[in-house]
Amino acid sequence: MPNRSNVTKQNKTRLFKSFANYVGLVFLKLLSLLPYKILVSIGYGLGFIAARLPGDRNRVVKTNLQLCFPNLNADEIDILRKKHWRLLGRSLVEKSIIWLGSEKQLSKMIEVKSAVDLKSRKPRILVNMHFTGIEGSIILSALAKRMDWPRTSGFFQRMKNPFFNQKIIDWRNRFGGNSIDRQGNAKAIIREIRNGDFIIIAPDIDLGMKDSEFVPFFGIETNTITTISRLAKITGADVCMMVTTLKDDESGYLCEISKPLENFRGDNVKSDTARLNQIFEKEIRLRPAEYYWVHKRFKNRPNHESNPYSPSK
Repeated sequence: MPNRSNVTKQNKTRLFKSFANYVGLVFLKLLSLLPYKILVSIGYGLGFIAARLPGDRNRVVKTNLQLCFPNLNADEIDILRKKHWRLLGRSLVEKSIIWLGSEKQLSKMIEVKSAVDLKSRKPRILVNMHFTGIEGSIILSALAKRMDWPRTSGFFQRMKNPFFNQKIIDWRNRFGGNSIDRQGNAKAIIREIRNGDFIIIAPDIDLGMKDSEFVPFFGIETNTITTISRLAKITGADVCMMVTTLKDDESGYLCEISKPLENFRGDNVKSDTARLNQIFEKEIRLRPAEYYWVHKRFKNRPNHESNPYSPSK
């Protein structure tokens, strides 16, 4: 028979987690109801605090900035680090609108500009990147019905919290979008591309060594997934950049979709992936504080190089 005290302890743990989940849910809903300017101010405040708290992620941000901008001195790195946390704090509270907000709220927050006809249903891969406004891509899904656009599909990475994992999938799909599990669903994404639906993928991330190549990123050999090149070859789809960044006055975000990249046919996986990394780098240099520096972008190293995020570094 199971130990009664252990069962009681497990039940209490489950009840606490359930309570915490619903408290978090209520908090997100309350944030989504606030006037946008107040919400942004809260986010900036949280970012100000986070930048000054010691911890692993602050060390990751600093390490990434030092690696990518070796010409900056310590004071310049620190200024950029604090600017990043300010914008990251903003983006975190803005998720309340991204996940729970109405089409009207999203339309006020994010403007879409496209160099291609979004009604055409031409097979097309939209390549996103990890700026703090990355989830602004949901605006395509929110506007789809009114603008007569196809539905939006994209990969998602599973969360450790099963409650919020399912909630976020439901929220992202609430306008008719389609979240596809990143693990083992290549056929589903290929079908969506050939059907002419919007396919949004952000490949500037280290997901392990499978289906990845080491290619330059800020002059550093960086493990990068090769999904875009492989899908372009299989489907013959156009590859367009989709970048969501803060407007100059910080009043909201601008989601820009480019013309198709020329001569991107997926013939050479490594060179295609390196080309995308160089495009990412060019965009990041224009607005370095907006990039998602909290990700351990260089954790997997070639030739048994040491992990730059090791505490001993």
